[in-house]
Amino acid sequence: MNTLQLSIVHRLPQSYRWLTGFAGSRVEPIPQNGNADDNSLVALKLLSPDGETAWPVMQKLSQALTDIELSSSVLECEGEPCLFVNMQDEFAATCRLKNFGVAIAEPFSGNNPF
Repeated sequence: MNTLQLSIVHRLPQSYRWLTGFAGSRVEPIPQNGNADDNSLVALKLLSPDGETAWPVMQKLSQALTDIELSSSVLECEGEPCLFVNMQDEFAATCRLKNFGVAIAEPFSGNNPF
């Protein structure tokens, strides 16, 4: 199995959905007062490496998910490549990525840092 050591991803804070008529190729954020449903997406953004080297890394991450039959798409979001997966597949996807050698940056609060 190939690994991508020193790759770090984090989950963007909001949920997304496919833009009407563009499933698989364009997303739009779900408004914060909107309801996330079974078709909601989460976005994983690469923290390192970044820039142009991020695109091939994200494609490899997407392939790692395809290998276990999880669908994903790599699309530009906030000027960077992001890996979009169905919300219900988020835990399986992050588990697979961790097993693939990718670090997952987790948010923490000052009140409960660990």
